[in-house]
Amino acid sequence: MKSLSRRQFTKVAAASAAYSLIPGRVMGASKKVNVAFIGCGHMGAGDAKSVFSTGEVNPVALCDVALGSKHTAEIEAKFPGIPKFKDFRQMFDKMGKEIDACTIGVPDHAHFPISMRAMSEGIHCYVEKPLAHTFQEIELMIAAEKKYKVSCQMGNQGHSGANYHQFKAWKEAGIIRGVTKITAYMTSGRRWHGWDVDGYPEDPMPEGLDWDTWLGTAPEHPFSKKLHPGNWRGWFDYGNGAFGDWGPHILDTCHRFLDLGMPNKITAEKRDGPNDYIFPQASTIRFDFPERGDEPACAITWYDGKGNTPERPAELEEGRKIENAGKIIYGKDLTFKGTSHGSPLRIIPEAKMKEMGKDLPKFESGSGHHLNFIRGAQGEEQTRSPFHISGPLSQMFSLGVIAQRLGGELEFDRKTKRITNNKVADALLEGPPPRKGWEEYYKL
Repeated sequence: MKSLSRRQFTKVAAASAAYSLIPGRVMGASKKVNVAFIGCGHMGAGDAKSVFSTGEVNPVALCDVALGSKHTAEIEAKFPGIPKFKDFRQMFDKMGKEIDACTIGVPDHAHFPISMRAMSEGIHCYVEKPLAHTFQEIELMIAAEKKYKVSCQMGNQGHSGANYHQFKAWKEAGIIRGVTKITAYMTSGRRWHGWDVDGYPEDPMPEGLDWDTWLGTAPEHPFSKKLHPGNWRGWFDYGNGAFGDWGPHILDTCHRFLDLGMPNKITAEKRDGPNDYIFPQASTIRFDFPERGDEPACAITWYDGKGNTPERPAELEEGRKIENAGKIIYGKDLTFKGTSHGSPLRIIPEAKMKEMGKDLPKFESGSGHHLNFIRGAQGEEQTRSPFHISGPLSQMFSLGVIAQRLGGELEFDRKTKRITNNKVADALLEGPPPRKGWEEYYKL
């Protein structure tokens, strides 16, 4: 990036090693939190409704580049009479001091500038997954969370569900131990499957859409229905593919409680229909992790794409299907099967789980993911998926995206956080320079 030398980037990475657990703008449990909803369609709409349903917030602003469209109609009708903005910069300029927290449910490439601006003003952030579009952007967001002492949460909701509490309890009790192999998969169809593109298409601009703000820091391309609404995820310049969409829901607890951190090797074992612009139609990507303290070396193999089904585990009962999304965890003594989000693991074969039933540790569930975020803003709880936890998880997937894009085998130095055997891949950790006029967010 033009705004940060690699030496500066390394210093930022080092500065993010320790964190204050006390948010900078604590509300107090008795005070409702003034929340701005940024992104009012699709997942942004869902986040707005879920945060509002906690009963602990005052909605104070709506922000979406397509306000006034069918895309945002439900949320605009649900919260009438509060200020509305198409440009988040104008909202923060006018109302920053009135906003305690915000939800950010927008395309992957737009997470970074919005959250950096919010955090710099001491505003607590709930940001949809993946945390940001590039490895470097995530690194800077981790550092900003610490610098501005804000309470943050990434929207991988399962990290507050049964799988979180179960995995934690089973790992602490030694039920899950000695994991050397994980298979993860998401084999349903995606929006870009079947596309044949050799560039960015162009459609007539919808009336009232703020396309410049939609683009944000990302490279400029014309409006297209294959980008907005919702289709941006399949394009390298704007989305993170199936990794960004499903990875944080499938592998979050494995990454956290097995202390995986960063892989030291990423291998593209399969890429069907590689393309310079959009993600492959199917891919198999392997992540290799070295020994970590008492944890043995571990390999995660990820499968995506219709029909790209992983090997069936020998322990799975005959007749039982492998779902379209899930994981198989191979431990020293036991094999575990899980699906996605907050769904708990089960030991396979099922007869083994029944045999162990009474000896398996019990676990209790806490607050839901959105309530946990609001209580974090109030100073009552620590968020379960803060940026210094969810950031490295998202960075792992960023490395996977580079392998999907370029193919081959990438070697990653876990200390310097650089790709050492491919200069093009190493440059993609940072991505292209931001568009003119959007450089400031890399300096906050």
